[in-house]
Amino acid sequence: MEVDIDGYLPKLKKHGKLHALRRISPLGLIKYDMLRFEGDRTVNKEVIQRYLNAEADAIKEHRSDTAVTPQNYHFKFKGMNQSEGRPVFVFQVNPKQKRENLFRGEIWIDAKTYLKVQESGYLVKSPSFLIKKVAFIRQYEIRDGVSVPKHVLSVVNTRLVGTAELTIDFTNFEIDPLRRAGAESGDQ
Repeated sequence: MEVDIDGYLPKLKKHGKLHALRRISPLGLIKYDMLRFEGDRTVNKEVIQRYLNAEADAIKEHRSDTAVTPQNYHFKFKGMNQSEGRPVFVFQVNPKQKRENLFRGEIWIDAKTYLKVQESGYLVKSPSFLIKKVAFIRQYEIRDGVSVPKHVLSVVNTRLVGTAELTIDFTNFEIDPLRRAGAESGDQ
């Protein structure tokens, strides 16, 4: 898929935008092919690249103790809502423990497929001393029976440069035709 990552440091009035291709290997590893960057290098280095590194580290360390499951979270049904004209179940989620990569907020589940269409909230434990708080909204779309990232908005309150804002848009999602052909023929 293609990815547009827009980073902004309001206090410093610095902005940058990266356009890249995001590839996920059959093992789930994420790789970015950088196509174009415009803007301030500080934003690229301190905001965008830090996000990409954190995402890669989270995938490498994908652990069941951070998954949004009843093992890690308390769920409270809040009601029904709509997402792109589809009914969704809305749950409030609270982590059972205060650990890195766990969040307090909401998760929206598609009523037909039971796939997530949105997560929002804030991390309950800061990933670094330099970061005070991380709030986010992650929106997904359902494509070919998979919940695929569509849009991410993240606001990070830092100790050094104030607020850092990150907006990510994912487009042109495609499953590798060779992998799809192998899966359909039973070769995978």
